[in-house]
Amino acid sequence: MPVPARYAGAGEASAAGSAARIGWAAFFDDAELRALIDRALANNRDLRAAAARIEQARAAVRGRGADLAPQLAGSLGMVKAGLPGNLARMLGDDTLTSYDGLLQASWEIDLFGRLRSLRAAALQQYLASSEARRGLATSLIAQVAVNCLADREYAERLALARATLANRERALHLLTRRYEAGSGSKIEVTQAETLRTQAAGAIQSIELSRAQNRAALALLVGAPVEDEALTHGLADMGATQSIPAGLPSELLANRPDIAAAEHRLRGAEANIGAARAAFFPSISLTGVAGSASRDLDALFGDGTSLWLFRPSISLPIFTAGKLRANLRASEAQRDEMIANYEKAIQSAFRDVADALAQRRWLEAQIGTTQQAIAALSERSRLATIRFEAGRAAYLEVLDAERDRFSAEQQLIQLRRAWLASGVALYAALGGGFPESERQRQTP
Repeated sequence: MPVPARYAGAGEASAAGSAARIGWAAFFDDAELRALIDRALANNRDLRAAAARIEQARAAVRGRGADLAPQLAGSLGMVKAGLPGNLARMLGDDTLTSYDGLLQASWEIDLFGRLRSLRAAALQQYLASSEARRGLATSLIAQVAVNCLADREYAERLALARATLANRERALHLLTRRYEAGSGSKIEVTQAETLRTQAAGAIQSIELSRAQNRAALALLVGAPVEDEALTHGLADMGATQSIPAGLPSELLANRPDIAAAEHRLRGAEANIGAARAAFFPSISLTGVAGSASRDLDALFGDGTSLWLFRPSISLPIFTAGKLRANLRASEAQRDEMIANYEKAIQSAFRDVADALAQRRWLEAQIGTTQQAIAALSERSRLATIRFEAGRAAYLEVLDAERDRFSAEQQLIQLRRAWLASGVALYAALGGGFPESERQRQTP
């Protein structure tokens, strides 16, 4: 795959090592956030389903591995048969009873690698399932962090809106008293009422969004999230440190979705080997040893032992093209896995590029918005002075206050988005579970 030598806009820190080497507990330094992530990793139902799929894949590997070993089975049986009249007269009995105890061993000699290829395919599926679970856990950590940041954003916007509402209610009260005293106009009171209603409507909208976000967070965590679980501000939530992107080549090893796609591709190659081996003879060895008797109490007595040894070779001669069709299907599946692997790489590089670009753009936007708020605050102060001096209408104050409130709300949203972009970049690089923290369990 053609990969660039360095991420665009990543800076010199891109070669200093990837942030994927940092475990999530070290990346998020806020205790509240870490506690919620721990709960999510323990309780999330999607993660539990992924763990069950890993167990299924592990059992499949063990089952395929057992096919390579000799199989041993024991049996005890009885046969009772009614005899025709002429045979019954010869034997002196109209029924024939037989008891047997047998020990049977069978073994398919994997001379052409069919069983080994099937086990290799199952092993790659198991490894792909393990990487898929790691990818799901990484995505879950990122989603929990993003939802926690959103909750803190809504909390700060609510605090700002409530403080603004209190100020506007005081302004409305003063203007109402001035109007009642005959020194003000009704339109000024109406304009102040408009400002107060705007702040009250913003509070209601933010509260609705926060409730919906809290419900989504509870689904991720797998349990209700209490108010006491989230009390810190945006600045305390972490993810403010530098996030080195590392070298593009490291992404192929760090991203779990790329690793899973690679294992699926290897599994498809193994299936081709199994399909090719089906063209060759199958060699089996079967042996039976035991005892048979007409009387149960004499089943293991002298003269009742028997044995059987039966080697066999099975060679497909005519299958109406079935084996060739199976081989072509396996090759087509391999081609599909190649395309999926290449797409996973392309998607991973796009995720990193998008996160880096978003992070740069949001940082610039935060600076611009801070400058705008400073200018709007000065404009609001001057408009208030002009209004109190009788040089301007209250409409000028109204416009200045509305613009400043919108800019302050936007600044909080931009700060949350910038922190969330850091989480997105960390996840896009494959962060969360570095190699040293992965549990490589053998099936």
